[in-house]
Amino acid sequence: MIEDAAWVQARAKMVQEQLVAREIHDPRILEAMGHIPRHLFVDHDLWPKAYEDGPLPIGYNQTISQPYIVAFMTQALQVPADGQTVVLEIGTGSGYQTAILSQLVRKVYSVERIDALAQRARQTLTWLKIDNVEIKVSDGGYGWPEKGPYDAIITTAAAPELPAPLSLQLKDGGRLIIPIGPRKRQVLFELQRQGNKLFKRKLLSVAFVPLLGEHGWAGDEDAEAAG
Repeated sequence: MIEDAAWVQARAKMVQEQLVAREIHDPRILEAMGHIPRHLFVDHDLWPKAYEDGPLPIGYNQTISQPYIVAFMTQALQVPADGQTVVLEIGTGSGYQTAILSQLVRKVYSVERIDALAQRARQTLTWLKIDNVEIKVSDGGYGWPEKGPYDAIITTAAAPELPAPLSLQLKDGGRLIIPIGPRKRQVLFELQRQGNKLFKRKLLSVAFVPLLGEHGWAGDEDAEAAG
């Protein structure tokens, strides 16, 4: 892919000022964030803001998360460098987090409840020649059991509590990153499965759009993205 040098420079600046400065240190994540063109995951009129330090709207009361939060959640998964990880993503949205994950793992299975967003994400990922991602339209609270269990699970929508189906789809030793709490403000948690137990650790305060459905919230209303 050939692109204007200004976009490459904008990403390099984003990586240094927003990620490295905030202790994102995994070189694979920094490389992925410097490589994937975030502006292609938002509407054209938002391209000038694509590398700013904040979330952006993508329609349907959804958002593309702040670059730092994308990097932070990805780093929290502690993906091994062997390239064999299979990850489940709940909330495809724009497909940007999906694209970042695709650079680090063998396969990404991503679930999105809004068909139009899923279609747009597929188109963007295809254009970028990313071919290790599958997206389906469904209630994310149920996960994608037929493709599991997973080495890692990342949830980019907030739930009032951990959806039970997701914990059951996590492999022994695997990590699950999820925002849990009230609709307007949550805590990002890391959960690690060790045998039949899940060990839970608080990471930071966030504000994500709500996970809707039986294992999330009923109804739809505006919420901010992380950041």
